[in-house]
Amino acid sequence: MKKIAVYGAGGFGREVKMLIDQINAASMTYEFVGYFDDGTAKGTMVNGYPVLGGWEELNLYSEPLCIAYAIGSPATKKKIIDRISNPYVSTPSLIHPNVLIGTDDVTVGEGCIICAGCIITINIRIGKFVILNLACTVGHDTVIEDYASFMPGVNISGEVNIKEGVYVGTGAKIINQLDIGRFTIVGAGAVVSKTLPDECTAVGIPAKAIKFHNQ
Repeated sequence: MKKIAVYGAGGFGREVKMLIDQINAASMTYEFVGYFDDGTAKGTMVNGYPVLGGWEELNLYSEPLCIAYAIGSPATKKKIIDRISNPYVSTPSLIHPNVLIGTDDVTVGEGCIICAGCIITINIRIGKFVILNLACTVGHDTVIEDYASFMPGVNISGEVNIKEGVYVGTGAKIINQLDIGRFTIVGAGAVVSKTLPDECTAVGIPAKAIKFHNQ
């Protein structure tokens, strides 16, 4: 079995450990060894497993180790991943056994976390380090770029282009044939019916940009 740790010891990190357990229940694949977290003291026990340190300790790890980055914020996730230079670290994608994924031209990049109840249909491109939390749906001909994060119950219609680092809150819906700009945040429960620009926060029904992060 491959040794694996979760980066992030908070609630979602513990849920990702549960995901690993469920993957193992279907086919023994991973030996879980603990968590890495920059905000929790090394040695702290989390549900019976230790926090092994932060990014500096991970860079010093001296044997092969798989890492799952359980970090919801795309910007924070990218910042941490960019700090990791250890050649022993690998980043498999973790996909719950009950996820439905079409067999026609679907690609999933490295380091993704795809949780229980998700449906991914056909002709879809998912980049690196994407999180699809519980019960998300992704429609045909959609492209999701690196580091994007989708909270539980997000529905993405067909032919949507979601750029790098997008964050979409719980229960939001994205109508077909739209673009969502880089590092844009879509609020929980929003309905996106028009293309959104880069680096904004959009909320409401229909979703409207209420602020821009680069101004």
